[in-house]
Amino acid sequence: MFTHVVFFKLKEPTIENMRRAKSILEGMKGNIPQLKGIEVGTDVVRSQRSYDICLITRFDSQEEMDKYQVHPYHVNEVLKNLKPMLDGSAAVDY
Repeated sequence: MFTHVVFFKLKEPTIENMRRAKSILEGMKGNIPQLKGIEVGTDVVRSQRSYDICLITRFDSQEEMDKYQVHPYHVNEVLKNLKPMLDGSAAVDY
């Protein structure tokens, strides 16, 4: 199992924007065959060191994650709609 974790900081971390970002990310479920598991959470602590959204995705292998990265749904639906909302992100892959 290969896990891809991404933390997102929104430009405007309003409740509405956090819900929208979460909905965009959750839309991948069932639309990308390489994706074997997905969990999306929004931060509730909202401290100085907090990120706004956390995405945890699971794949059978790193190669499957690489295919996910260029999958049309990921590129044309998720990245296209999410990137304009972002101030930054960080990732961990293991």
